[in-house]
Amino acid sequence: MAVSAASVVRGPGEIAAMVVDVTRRIFTTRFQLREFIEQAWFITSVTLMPTILVSIPFGAVISLQVGNLTGQLGAQSFAGATAVLAVVREAAPIAAALIIAGAAGSAICSDLGARKIREEIDAMEVLGVDPLARLVVPRVLATMFVALMINGIVIGAGIGGGYFFTVIIQGGSAGAFLSSFTALASITDLYISCIKALVFGWLAAIVGAYKGLGAGGGPSGVGRAVNESVIIAFMLLFFLNAVITAIYFQVVPPPGL
Repeated sequence: MAVSAASVVRGPGEIAAMVVDVTRRIFTTRFQLREFIEQAWFITSVTLMPTILVSIPFGAVISLQVGNLTGQLGAQSFAGATAVLAVVREAAPIAAALIIAGAAGSAICSDLGARKIREEIDAMEVLGVDPLARLVVPRVLATMFVALMINGIVIGAGIGGGYFFTVIIQGGSAGAFLSSFTALASITDLYISCIKALVFGWLAAIVGAYKGLGAGGGPSGVGRAVNESVIIAFMLLFFLNAVITAIYFQVVPPPGL
């Protein structure tokens, strides 16, 4: 019983310790520009197409639902405000979290896991090279940067889809759609959306790196580590999203009409 309890606590404790170690190294180690650019390009290559494919139906579904709801309530003039609020505050960060955890996090885990089973990580440690500073920190920073870009792409696609379905498909007023942006949403909503994207990218990359560096048992062990990293990242990101949203509503109350 004591062994099982220790194993339950060990995993979260090791992830928390790695979060602290990596975050400290971000501010205390030399910034590796070349590695950052290479990793940002690599992460972009595995996340750009899923982002495009997800953002279009995401924006379409939200726009259709919001348009029908505002039409039933007789508040079609607020369709733009509600669409922007839904996309900026929740939809875009969640889409960024799903793409980053599913594509970028798994790619980081598989890359580091392959290095681990080839004993490259052990060789670096023997040579006195810190794997966290050399391999993990550039990937975390690159993932945060790409997550912010993905968030912007989803926001743009969501607002564009909202305009298309509300104004062109449903015959709404373009002026009312554009002028209602600030009725419910504010610039702080955009700020919190960007903060969520950065935090999600930071956490997903660290979880992927943690599972990759702990992989063992050959290629099958790397595959298990990738699956576990995606599941853990999803759970942590959704929990963290709820916490950040709850804190945001307490600090910045929603404006009234």
